[in-house]
Amino acid sequence: MPSLRLGDIIPNFNAETTQGPIKFYDWQGDKWVVLFSHPADFTPVCTTELGRIAVHEPYFTRRNVKLLAHSVDDLKSHVDWVNDIKNYCKDIPGDFPYPIISDPNRELAVQLDMLDAKNKESEEHAVTVRALYIIDPKHTLRLSMIYPASTGRNVDEILRVIDSLQLVDRIPQIATPANWVPGEKVMILPTVSDDEIKNLFPGGVDTVSMPSGITYVRTTTKYK
Repeated sequence: MPSLRLGDIIPNFNAETTQGPIKFYDWQGDKWVVLFSHPADFTPVCTTELGRIAVHEPYFTRRNVKLLAHSVDDLKSHVDWVNDIKNYCKDIPGDFPYPIISDPNRELAVQLDMLDAKNKESEEHAVTVRALYIIDPKHTLRLSMIYPASTGRNVDEILRVIDSLQLVDRIPQIATPANWVPGEKVMILPTVSDDEIKNLFPGGVDTVSMPSGITYVRTTTKYK
């Protein structure tokens, strides 16, 4: 089974979805994509996940992000389950906002490395884990989150890492620290010289003195 790594190019797959057939690159266009799998339709944790992600769809849209769910169930199952999701999560506005891929033969699940190790060779028992891929407009895998079936994902964390990835794409001389959210201080990479800092961040930089005497923790909130 293939193994997807950060920096890999996501293949241009064809898929049947609840919003019609798609060819991935054409469907993606110039957007970022959050592609996420779930173990099965009509399951409790998955219902909460797809519901909360649907409610937050406007937050993804304003970040130039499209949403695409995946399951090894068939299209009829997906359509029936969407009605349950909307009944459970009543603050989903209007129609269900993103497509769900149908992959009953598990071909795409194998291609995208979404099956658990225990049952991956069993056609009857192989299930998709909670794999989540953030894919940039060049079809490059930029972030991978793999959760077990027992643990639901955090939508705020998905949005946070998208903000970080997009910010660092704009300003490649920085990185975001632990628990960072937009507006908080960012870290300046050690490879950036003091002279470069003056030009890049004229609004000011804070430096943390370390017992080692090595200056490598430099932060700023003066970025756009």
